[in-house]
Amino acid sequence: MTSFARPALGTLIFFAVAFALCIYFTFAAVQGDYGLFRRVEITAETEELQRQLTKVQGDVAVLENLTTRLSDDYLDLDLLDEQARSVLGMARADEIVVR
Repeated sequence: MTSFARPALGTLIFFAVAFALCIYFTFAAVQGDYGLFRRVEITAETEELQRQLTKVQGDVAVLENLTTRLSDDYLDLDLLDEQARSVLGMARADEIVVR
């Protein structure tokens, strides 16, 4: 007569706990604070911040150029005239103002 032995209850509990731990660690590796999805988010954020940095560096270069052109060492009279007109709202007698 053949009899099928039932697995011990301890063995079932061991495999259930091992399976639950595997599921937990797999979930943490994908969804957790240091998981794959978070890494993709950080990479995308890094690329966006690099684009913003490049734009800001360009703006700084433009402002440095304008500052240099209005400095005591190098005075661009056309730029000075433009800035004075803009601030004071004045025009020469031979100019036409379009609003």
